[in-house]
Amino acid sequence: MAVLLRGTSAAAAVTTAGPSSSLLATTFRRARGCGRLLPAAPRLRRTFAARASAQPVEVCAKESTTVPGRLGDCPFTQRVLLTIEEKHLPYDLKLVDLANKPDWLFEINPEGKVPIVKLEDKWIADSDVITQALEEKYPEPPLATPPDKALIGSKIFSTFIGFLKSKDPNDGTEQALLDELTSFDSYLKDNGPFINGGAVSAADLSLGPKLYHMEIALDHYKNWSVPESLSHVKQYMKSIFSMDSFVKTRALQEDVIAGWRPKVMG
Repeated sequence: MAVLLRGTSAAAAVTTAGPSSSLLATTFRRARGCGRLLPAAPRLRRTFAARASAQPVEVCAKESTTVPGRLGDCPFTQRVLLTIEEKHLPYDLKLVDLANKPDWLFEINPEGKVPIVKLEDKWIADSDVITQALEEKYPEPPLATPPDKALIGSKIFSTFIGFLKSKDPNDGTEQALLDELTSFDSYLKDNGPFINGGAVSAADLSLGPKLYHMEIALDHYKNWSVPESLSHVKQYMKSIFSMDSFVKTRALQEDVIAGWRPKVMG
């Protein structure tokens, strides 16, 4: 089963979503004045105006397991949606029940995985490949992170999973996560507020959803949170999580908790 709803503007979509700011399946057309403030560059304004009337990018994503018709809890899908949002592209979001995958999903991606995006009549899988393709096709506004900074913070997610799954408080997994977060905090202190300095880039759009999952899952399952002493990481998370595009594309907390339950209980 899949759900596809369509809208005409970001503002209308948020209104439809009600009290929860999680994303409904819809087509978003970013209007001037919506979302984050951008430099008033005439060329960019013309580019965004042209995109608003362009054919929407098609995106297939996991549907919520707790609230039908809502976006599910995949951080890699949110990364793709954040990229699309930050590039001010219209898109159609088709939500897929991954517990009951439709036949057509395997026709466009034999592995039956999401996210998958259709660009120029070709379906593309894997968030790394998708975001690179979007950057190449839509270079404005630029989101690419310089190669020497692209892997900053990249080990946090794997160490978070190790700690989340751990049943032994003395196995070193908590310290491994703290070491990665401390290293990231030091980097932000000297180079922040974001990974590429003063502007959000692709690396932030990849790391942000993972930190969101980390915050919710560790609070729920371990009663653990990022130490206050890591103030630069705390501020980084606050800044990323408060972005309009992030608020719109984030998963429900209930879905994040449910999504990690098999790893915790397994």
